[in-house]
Amino acid sequence: MKFKEKVSHLECDTCARRFAPQEVELTCPDCGPDLGTLTVRYHYDKIKAVLTPEALAGNREPSHWRYLDILPVSGRPESLHPRVGWTPLYHLPKLGLGNLWIKDDGVNPSASFKDRASSVGVARAVEEKRAVITAASTGNAASSVSLFAACAKMRAVIFVPETAPQAKVAQLLIFGAEVLAVRGTYDQAFDLCLQTALERGWYCRNTAVNPYLGEGKKTAALEICEQLGFDPPDRVFVSVGDGCIIGGLWKGFCDFKKLGLIDRLPRLYGVQAAGSAPLVKAFEKGEKVAAPLRQASTCADSICVGQPRDHIKALRAVYESGGGMLAVEDDEILAAMRDLARRAGIFAEPAGAAGFAGLCRLVSEGGIDPQERVVVLVTGNGLKDVQTAISAVDRKPVPVDANVEAVRSVLK
Repeated sequence: MKFKEKVSHLECDTCARRFAPQEVELTCPDCGPDLGTLTVRYHYDKIKAVLTPEALAGNREPSHWRYLDILPVSGRPESLHPRVGWTPLYHLPKLGLGNLWIKDDGVNPSASFKDRASSVGVARAVEEKRAVITAASTGNAASSVSLFAACAKMRAVIFVPETAPQAKVAQLLIFGAEVLAVRGTYDQAFDLCLQTALERGWYCRNTAVNPYLGEGKKTAALEICEQLGFDPPDRVFVSVGDGCIIGGLWKGFCDFKKLGLIDRLPRLYGVQAAGSAPLVKAFEKGEKVAAPLRQASTCADSICVGQPRDHIKALRAVYESGGGMLAVEDDEILAAMRDLARRAGIFAEPAGAAGFAGLCRLVSEGGIDPQERVVVLVTGNGLKDVQTAISAVDRKPVPVDANVEAVRSVLK
């Protein structure tokens, strides 16, 4: 189906005002960028007739494009050939729960979950015949959009804080993006990016203000449902920075329920680092909006966010699902990185391991029935931040002379 045949309207998350699909591009003009994020609504009756369990069973597309019928693009541009999504869902009871699955999105083309959103965002930009795409990021979203912009032969201008890990900056540069290293925080980089995009008419990839990007993120939820035989888990844990991923996941589960593909919804749990937890603070107070922090600090750079831009959707996801928001210390995140690597063979970056750290915290507090079915989403590969990975381990290379006697001595 074409874009206009399946997308019904955009709906403001605060005032519920409706807009025609191409009436506005980013946020509600009445509520503004902070409160006026938009949600994409579809002609669900039309899509329900074609997106069925039988159709999916016969679909041989091994990527998130298998859900094209419920994505806001007319088709997949041929240039966007890298395979995104349909990432492995490992059953890993060895990690402490009999019904625990880990979904590893670190195996995506740019090694992070963000490829789901970027591929859809670039597809929309191509469909709208835009020449330049821009993004603000701590690194993962930037490297992701740079990859797909390169495939589409689009110019990419990226705003990152100058503290972004070098491995992520290296990806931006090798994909040919123009990188602006902002002498400031991620939040300042976000504001600069949005202002520049509006001034120059560039396509803005920032998920928190572009409603179509979250549609790419929801595909992880669709995959979880299908990979579990359309029987959703009881709980899903994921790390949270801006709040875009958890909001996208909830949208995916809700869309599948509207289409009759699942009959119940899981409880969603967002996990933030204790030094960067404005959404946790808002949740604990029962508030629907999150106040920004003066300063955010954590070893998990991908979720080091003082002003979460998608706070409306994120908090709505945990309230409506009956889930929650948890804060974990950096030491718990580093421990989760070690456990995932040594017990499950999954190398996660700090933010990627934070969801598992949150699950471990809740298990230790007796907050989970051992029989519950739980999915944890790992959002990025450990090679994204090698320095933190090194700091997480308790072993160092042992120097040895190049002879067998020296080796024998060391091994004693």
